[in-house]
Amino acid sequence: MNAKLPRTRLVLGMTAGLATVALATGLGAAQAQDRKPQQPASPAVVQTSVLGVDAATRAAQAALDAAEKEGQRVTVAVLDRSGDVRVLLKGDGAGPQTEESAKRKAFTAVSFGQPTSALNKNAQGTGPTVRDIPGTLFLAGGVPVAVNGGPIAGIGVGGAPSGDLDEKFAAAGLRAIGELR
Repeated sequence: MNAKLPRTRLVLGMTAGLATVALATGLGAAQAQDRKPQQPASPAVVQTSVLGVDAATRAAQAALDAAEKEGQRVTVAVLDRSGDVRVLLKGDGAGPQTEESAKRKAFTAVSFGQPTSALNKNAQGTGPTVRDIPGTLFLAGGVPVAVNGGPIAGIGVGGAPSGDLDEKFAAAGLRAIGELR
């Protein structure tokens, strides 16, 4: 009879354990059914659009191609809304200053949501102006990429003999990705 005692305890222990698991699972399921669906944690959550790397690359390559077609040695930068570089293409023979110029023009365009040529007039004058904002450059050559009226990226070109040419090449990059929604 002593040999049966450990086996009986084992069976009783397993049965009790299974009953506990079943009870806990049933209670958990019942509690889950009683809960209302959770609302979003914060109504301040905002979704934003991002220019994908394929579109950014197409834009940069189109701007570089347009410049090279006219014999210009430039650098093209595409920056996202946060000012981070998505794509940077430095053309053959582009000067060392062109990279910084392209990045700053792209940053300025996306920051203000306007071409840098349009912003140039606001950067004039004596005393503090928008030109004092770090990282900006108010020379023509930067254009914003917008979705639903809001800037999501900037295309900047640096290195042509005039800002008008830089902006013309940046606009070619913008045309390469078409109207975004």
